[in-house]
Amino acid sequence: MKKGKAKKGFRIEHDPLGEKEVPEWAYYGIQTVRAIENFPISGIRPIQEFIHATALIKKAAALANMDVGKLDTRKGKAIIKAAGEVIEGLWHDHFVVDVFQSGAGTSHNMNANEVIANRAIDILVGRRGDYSLIHPNDHVNMSQSTNDVFPTAMRIAALFAIEGLIIVLQGLGKTLLEKGREFDGIIKSGRTHLQDAVPIRLGQEFTGYAVSVERAGKEIRKEADRLYELGIGGSAVGTGINTHPEYRDRVIHHLSELTGLNFSGSKNLIASMQSMGDFVSLSGKLKVLAVELIRIANDLRLLSSGPRTGLAEIHLPPVQPGSSIMPGKVNPVMAEVLDMVGFQVVGNDMVITLAGQAGQLELNVMMPVINYNLLQSIKLLTNVIKVFHERCLAGIVADEGRCREFAERSLGLATILNTVIGYESSAQLVKEAIASNRPIRDLVIEKGILSKKETDSILDPYRMTNPGEDER
Repeated sequence: MKKGKAKKGFRIEHDPLGEKEVPEWAYYGIQTVRAIENFPISGIRPIQEFIHATALIKKAAALANMDVGKLDTRKGKAIIKAAGEVIEGLWHDHFVVDVFQSGAGTSHNMNANEVIANRAIDILVGRRGDYSLIHPNDHVNMSQSTNDVFPTAMRIAALFAIEGLIIVLQGLGKTLLEKGREFDGIIKSGRTHLQDAVPIRLGQEFTGYAVSVERAGKEIRKEADRLYELGIGGSAVGTGINTHPEYRDRVIHHLSELTGLNFSGSKNLIASMQSMGDFVSLSGKLKVLAVELIRIANDLRLLSSGPRTGLAEIHLPPVQPGSSIMPGKVNPVMAEVLDMVGFQVVGNDMVITLAGQAGQLELNVMMPVINYNLLQSIKLLTNVIKVFHERCLAGIVADEGRCREFAERSLGLATILNTVIGYESSAQLVKEAIASNRPIRDLVIEKGILSKKETDSILDPYRMTNPGEDER
């Protein structure tokens, strides 16, 4: 096909749809240019881990194709070097396709194929766009389809990103446990339905938070383990068309060596093409974590409310002024941002769920939006947990006097009297305490229900938080 003449600073490339001008400096090519024109949607480019994962697949595929004798050694080595540079972090600014793009991620795959092809052409001292040297489809994409490359890259990228999340989550859980020990001797009023309840120790509350966070982290790790099973080698629909019989095992072997991760092949390549279930499941566990973090953040906002007109049982570190008009006001901003990220992750999970069920027949074409939302959830959670841990949780201090005052005034203390005077009489006592605005303890002594010594023992809030200790 005869090419037209390009403007200064551009080269002409062609594809089955015709010709396009491509900037001379660009490592990407004509199909990427078409994607730029077609999808000016969000302005968001692929997340770094996903570019890294895609380049790893291209390098592993070139190695595998060389192993089985399909790819010329000179071309293969140039592709391997070019892909290696992308893995090292070079040329990421040439990955320019919007995350909201063509179904199944064909535009991203071709963006990668073109960048690696043109960089390999440079290495062979050719001119960018001269695909007679290295062709994006014939050589870089050899034995592959977007349909097996994209979901494999999704799995690898998610595993890369999850490691950072697990690390910060472990740190959060550890500090929550440390706060549990630090606050273990501080008695406070429990609250159910935001009303007075039986006493609890502040440390018990924080230990409960730690257990919830640790459990959520274990569930995320368990779901992430399912991502080690790769569908690469399935090619277009899972049948492995245009691949060498040994290619699948070789490419998985090379991916394992390149990443240090113990990958295995999918037990059914057809299922791997059809189902996004592993990503939906992982997103669901991220949502569980988000819900737990939202709950904890809201508790901390309530417990620190005030400082004069709220609960004020704990004090959060002041990190910035809280008002443009009210002098001295300090807000729980780190808990607030934790909430906002949590809401975003819950929303992302809904997108992933809808996209996961939107696949038809042999392929789910909604992979790009699943990938973006999943990686965004992981990255947002990782970043917000890190700053929340460092700038809020680690610096929380308790007001022990305030906590004890509420505990001693709590109407929930009457619960322990059920075994002494019965539920009905205890309820009458609570009504009288409310009407007279007096502590339960004073009324018990005044009415002769218990002696002062008995009252001090039975209505001891600390003892009520560990009722099993006496029995032991």
